[in-house]
Amino acid sequence: MPTHFAPSGPLRGRIRPPADKSISHRAALIAGMCDSPVTIRNYLDSDDTNSTLDAVKLLGGAVEHRGGEVLVRGVGLRGALEPGGIVDVGNSGTLIRLLPGWLCGQPSGHWRLDGDESIRRRPMRRVAAPLLEMGAKIELSPDGTAPIEIEATALHGIDYTLPVASAQVKSCLLLAGMAASGTTRIREPLVTRDHTERMLAAAGLPLRREGDTIVVDGLVDELELGGIDVPGDLSSAAFMIVAGVLVRGSRLVVEGVGLNRTRIGILSILERMGAVVLADPEVPGNEIPDHEPVGDLDVASTTLVGTTVGGDEVPLAIDELPLVALLGCFAEGRTVVTGAEELRFKESDRIAAVVDGLRGLGAEIEGTDDGFVVEGTGSLRGGTIDSLGDHRLAMLGAVAGLASEQGVDVVNMRAASVSYPDFQADLARLAA
Repeated sequence: MPTHFAPSGPLRGRIRPPADKSISHRAALIAGMCDSPVTIRNYLDSDDTNSTLDAVKLLGGAVEHRGGEVLVRGVGLRGALEPGGIVDVGNSGTLIRLLPGWLCGQPSGHWRLDGDESIRRRPMRRVAAPLLEMGAKIELSPDGTAPIEIEATALHGIDYTLPVASAQVKSCLLLAGMAASGTTRIREPLVTRDHTERMLAAAGLPLRREGDTIVVDGLVDELELGGIDVPGDLSSAAFMIVAGVLVRGSRLVVEGVGLNRTRIGILSILERMGAVVLADPEVPGNEIPDHEPVGDLDVASTTLVGTTVGGDEVPLAIDELPLVALLGCFAEGRTVVTGAEELRFKESDRIAAVVDGLRGLGAEIEGTDDGFVVEGTGSLRGGTIDSLGDHRLAMLGAVAGLASEQGVDVVNMRAASVSYPDFQADLARLAA
């Protein structure tokens, strides 16, 4: 049964978004690699991130929930156990791409990683290829996807240039590099999320940045993290931010959100389109920070103008680009996104899904190989949109409904629970 989101009056109030999904995944995995217990504060309780906790337990770690905290007792860098069955990653693309980096360099063991139907469509050769160069024993399905077979072996460092900017592949190779002999150098064509580097730096790993290259010396003895504070997820908050920008008369404060410079691309795009969402950006440098910046955002509705998004801005806003398409519908002029072919390999083909979904709601939008073009009309009729099981498409449809003329019915709204379990309740509270 579809969930209906009717046109809304002004959204008002303060909102604290759920914990950051990307950071929660990494916190659980890296805590699992530590020798001493790690307390994770504000861990995201969602389908995706719980899959990561389940994987840590299956590999020999212990997980204890203490109110709003999660205590992880890890197995150390080289203590991952061989489970009796499949390591089920569920719907988590982050988990299935990071975990091989840890497992490939174990002293012994064999693992089989698999997940749901969506995971079995995710391209995994981009992870397997550099791991094979490092000496890993890893096998994919004939289509280059899950299930993945991993056999523990000795690894050696490599000098590798990522063919496609990907924080997940970069993170996988950093984890593998810790167990490898020699030095691993990972060169990024564009800057991507650096949560893994920050967390490893906080755990005592002496990794360093040399221009566009991240360097890690191998055969690391141990990692040590006393505790991790997970900030609010800007990618989840972005749906509330865009709702506040689009619904007339709205005024919101988004509290405690992560403002990592590699994640705030959507804020720059909004500012360029005419929305003022204030944040103090970090100043980039060669040093790798060992913490995540956190702050509040003040959001108000406004009139928008079209813009162009491409190049090095794409990795900094990859999960928010569907929202850029929605913003373009209400903007004056044309909005163009290019260089975002990575969207075709998310939980769904997000380019096709966004184009088809918004067109069904009355948008003037065309897809391209690596993005889309939106002709702004200043409004959106409404109708029905199918989330296709993709959490971000579900929330996109909900926000579109609030700003539309007739409302929107979202098929499979439950998909939002992957990253934002309380999304509907929070949205209703702001609209009350």
